[in-house]
Amino acid sequence: MKKTLMIAAGSILCMSAMAQDQPEKTEPKLTFSGYAEAYYSFDFNEPENHTKPGFLYNHNRHNELNINLAFLKANYSSDRVRANVALMAGTYAQYNMAAEQELTKYIYEANVGVRIGKNVWVDAGIMPSHIGFESAISKDCYTLTRSIMAENTPYYEAGAKVTWTPNEKWTVSAMYLNGWQRIKRPDANQTPAFGTQLTFKPSSRVTLNWSTFIGNDKPDSVRQMRYFNDVYGIFNITDKFSLIAGCDYGIEQKQKGESDMNSWYSPMAIARYAFTDKVAMAARYEYYNDEQGVIIATGTPNGFKTSGYSLNLDIAPVSNVLFRVEGKLYNSKDDIFTKNLEPKNTNVAITTSLAVSF
Repeated sequence: MKKTLMIAAGSILCMSAMAQDQPEKTEPKLTFSGYAEAYYSFDFNEPENHTKPGFLYNHNRHNELNINLAFLKANYSSDRVRANVALMAGTYAQYNMAAEQELTKYIYEANVGVRIGKNVWVDAGIMPSHIGFESAISKDCYTLTRSIMAENTPYYEAGAKVTWTPNEKWTVSAMYLNGWQRIKRPDANQTPAFGTQLTFKPSSRVTLNWSTFIGNDKPDSVRQMRYFNDVYGIFNITDKFSLIAGCDYGIEQKQKGESDMNSWYSPMAIARYAFTDKVAMAARYEYYNDEQGVIIATGTPNGFKTSGYSLNLDIAPVSNVLFRVEGKLYNSKDDIFTKNLEPKNTNVAITTSLAVSF
């Protein structure tokens, strides 16, 4: 035990010395920003409760004008310290944060970071997820709505992260997390979770990413370890045409202490073409296979096996305003959707949104 403490103390002293060797290079800055996205979505299955299928958390209210996400953010940055605080509202917060404590449901981001070496940062708090290329901020995504893949992996995470950027091409991160998209860890769950992220940018037009998660999302009494991989590439093939392709693959123990695993996977591709700086179109194909219902339980013979197709048009009249319209079709192997109390295997929706950022 003494040896371990001595090693830990020595490591802290070494990191402190590294930090002291780096002089201040930039003046501290405090900036404020904001984002608001209004939307209207019509689901042709016409759910009576105005709520679209349960595996969707963004733009999920049917036949009503609503706010998907609105937030105000403060950012502090200096050469050695950084911090972010953002408070939010909207149907994204209402549905995606439903399992969190009341006060934390309105926190989009709250974290602090310190640089402990030339290219090493340590951040802690509530942070954007290290998994996937889609966020809840629609304007930053190729498509108006999120993919099934994005909707059913973490949008946020709570914990601590170490990030090392040795050069302009590589970024390496490791995380200690409270769980699979959790701020508050359940009382009956004391299992730590971990994540990693490796990003490689061989050129200004290509980004390659591999993210992982290891943890347990159930009470410790029935602990089922989850092992998850997310791989994607972003390719700016020309100044006008770009492509994103990715795939998620996860496995989880069937029973505590057993080696048998349930698995799920989801490939996806999005192509985008910008006609001008103000007008663009994007098309998406996706497939989600969760036969054992690890993430999306349906109770049907084949589980959740669903393909998705979408096409959207973007119009940006000014640089900080984006109007979008999207048509989307889901086609499932089983009748997992309903219309007028009748089971169906398809779901069609049209969504429009208007987003403003400042």
